[in-house]
Amino acid sequence: MDVRRLTGVGVGPGDPELVTVKGVAALRAAGAVVVPVMDTGETGRAEATVLHYVEPARVVRVVFALNERADRSRREAAWDAAGARVADLLRTHGTVAFATIGDPNVYSTFTYLAQTVAGLVPGLTVATVPGITAMQDLAARSGAVLAEGTEPLTLVPVTAGATVLKAALEGPGTVVAYKFGRLATEVAAALAATGRTADAVWGSALGLPDESIRPAAELTGSGPLPYLSTLIAPARRDGRGGKL
Repeated sequence: MDVRRLTGVGVGPGDPELVTVKGVAALRAAGAVVVPVMDTGETGRAEATVLHYVEPARVVRVVFALNERADRSRREAAWDAAGARVADLLRTHGTVAFATIGDPNVYSTFTYLAQTVAGLVPGLTVATVPGITAMQDLAARSGAVLAEGTEPLTLVPVTAGATVLKAALEGPGTVVAYKFGRLATEVAAALAATGRTADAVWGSALGLPDESIRPAAELTGSGPLPYLSTLIAPARRDGRGGKL
């Protein structure tokens, strides 16, 4: 039986220069490269990044219900259709790469896709190539240190609600919040309530022409921000080596 291989490739937060050498090699070696798009049809961040390295003829756009949360049946139908499309590509090409922003093992659509396709393609081999995450990119661009010494690092998707974020901010270490744009007002309130506003920073569209990196103090009254905004609230630190 021919080997069928599905590889999730992390292509970073949006800056094409942050795709790893291994990631580029995996994209170029695949028979087809799948990029997720919404049913509205615009070019997504993963697709824009991939097109820097792969000719358009080898890129296959597959519709995902990326923002569907209320209608579970619609979301499940979209996953089934996407899985079937990728399964067909595997039968035709043998190897398929799926490009995902950030890392394929961190809040990625690839996880669900691989589970679906594995049920459709017997003997499927699934692999991943790690990618640079938004929190790493924001830390580099803003100068925020993610972790020192024995500090914990907590990552919270604010799609779970601002209450979950507030609980994390009340604990030790650095807290990173993903996808908080639509709840910016609630995030600002959680930072203020826990005394974590002063050193916190947020960013969106990292490495892209409309990049924005600002102090979290500017969140109050800002209104909704881009959905994929990232926040870093650094640990409270007392001098050099305080947590060693």
